[in-house]
This record gives sequence, C-alpha cells and structure tokens, in this order.
Amino acid sequence: MNFSFIIPVYNRPEEIEELLESLTKQTYKESFDIIIVEDGSTIPCEHIVDKYKSKLAITYYLKYNSGPGDSRNFGMSQSKSDYFIILDSDCIIPENYLTEVSKSLSHKYVDCYGGPDAMLPSFSAVQKAINFTMTSVITTGGIRGGSEKIEKFQPRSFNMGISRKAFEASKGFSNIHPGEDPDLSIRLWKLGFETKLITSAFVYHKRRIDWEKFYIQVNKFGKARPILNHWYPEYAKATFFLPSIFVIGFIVGVVSLIFTFDWILKLYFAYTILIFIMSSIQNKNIYVGYLSIIAVWKQFFGYGLGFIESFFKINILKEKPQEAFPELFFKI
Repeated sequence: MNFSFIIPVYNRPEEIEELLESLTKQTYKESFDIIIVEDGSTIPCEHIVDKYKSKLAITYYLKYNSGPGDSRNFGMSQSKSDYFIILDSDCIIPENYLTEVSKSLSHKYVDCYGGPDAMLPSFSAVQKAINFTMTSVITTGGIRGGSEKIEKFQPRSFNMGISRKAFEASKGFSNIHPGEDPDLSIRLWKLGFETKLITSAFVYHKRRIDWEKFYIQVNKFGKARPILNHWYPEYAKATFFLPSIFVIGFIVGVVSLIFTFDWILKLYFAYTILIFIMSSIQNKNIYVGYLSIIAVWKQFFGYGLGFIESFFKINILKEKPQEAFPELFFKI
C-alpha cells in the first residue's frame, strides 16, 4: 500500500514542526508522502514545511477556512495514494507508527482504523491531566482507543486511517465539527466497510489547551452527540447519557442536603478520590492527580450540560441541528 499522511493545520506552525520532525524518524522502509492543508490560517506554516522538503515528500496547500473535515477531504482528493492517514497537527508520532499500521493491515485489512493517544514525559501537568481524563477507563471508558472491548470502534480523526475506496464511497467527512469522525464511521458501517482499533498505532497527543478551551471543546462534544443520535438512532447508546446523569445527580445531591440526605454527594466524593488516586499512580505525580480532578469535573459538566441543551433543542423542541447550533457546522 501507498500511504499519505493528511494533516490540516490552523494557525499552529510550532505544532507542525514537531510533527514533521517525528515523521523523519519513521522506521518504515517503504516510501510515504505528506500533504499539509493550511485551513485559512493567518499564521501560516509554509516556512516550516519548506525546512523539511529535503527530508520528507511533502506537498503544501493553502485554502480558505472551511474546517478540519473539509480540509481533510481536500487533502485526500489531492493524494494519489490508496490509503490515507489523518493526523491532528498537535500529535507527535512514534518512530514505529507506520510499521505497526502496515503490519496490522497486512494481518487483517480494514478500510478504516483508529489508534489511541498517549503522552510523553515532557508534557505539562495540565496536558497529562487532560490526557488522563480523555483516555481513562473510569472517565470515558477508553473510547479514544484505550480498550479493545468496544463492539464497533469509532476511529477519532486525530489518529485515523481510511482507504481511498472508503473515502470515495463515503465522500469523506461532513461539515459538522466536532462529531465528524463518529459520523464518518457510522456512514462507513452503513456502506459495508469495517473499522478496527490498532492499539500499537498510538500517537502522542500534545494538546495545547487551557481550562477554558477544554471546557468549550467538551461542551461542543456534548452538543454534537444528540445530533448524531438523531441522525443515526440505531447507533445511540445509553452510555452517551452518563455525563448528563452525572450533572443531574450532582444537582440532586446538593438539593438533598436540605433534607440532610448526603449519601449521593458521598458517592461523588468517593469517585473524586478514586480519580486522584488512579491519576497520581498512573502519572507518578500527586499534582497531576489533583489537576485530573479539575479536568474530569470540567469534562463531565461541559459535556453533560452541552448534551442536555442539545437533547432538549433537537428532541423536544424539534429544532434543526444547523439552526440550533450553527457554531457546530462549517460552511463549505
């Protein structure tokens, strides 16, 4: 197979340099190419790309801002390869990444795969806390690639591969964001394509994010899920409601204190202690454990409140998703 890395970039030249540097160290023996799609950035990365043209086969495109999904589609449409690997610009790639992908697809071919995200020791304490929150079994159930116990794995677009055949049949990503990756996975299933998780094809996801941006991000995730459930009700799961139940349960627990009924909040306290212990042990740092408490509560409340708002507008008020949440849809 011929592989092309498809990487959209938006105002983050410093990220793309770290990513390209990691790609120069791949142990994969066959050739591969890289397509960088500048998505209407005001801080371009072309000067960074030029530094690596002698080391890597890179093509650079600058286009108007239309969102990461459309930029990925644009990159795939320009490629001549038969398999595309989609990465976020804030990823760093282990040197054996492409070797592991090739080995796994040779053993059991699928037209779409996803891989986990991991962290490096050099990550900041906040990055480590957010990584724990996004990947831990006790927070997300490992849905970002930490568990093989998933009936049908939905690859996430920060680390995802898709064949040319599947791209052409599905027309690629839609204009919803976030949520474009599970939307694509479901459409691929409905077209008869298979997906899988390649646990050894992980990336170091170096999220450059602060608490406010993190809350906004997970809040949008929460808003997107009822829209996807509305489009594909056969793939809706009870687990998608858990963050909202977490929020409602906490509110009920606070109100219950009026009646000296405190066992609900005791459960929340016990869960918070569990987060601290598990993250502290995993990261070997109690400060990261403390920050993980903040990250988990922001994740649950951000996602949960977004989900509740979206569920009410989409399912109760019967509003059209594009009209209810225009901020989730890029104009193409």
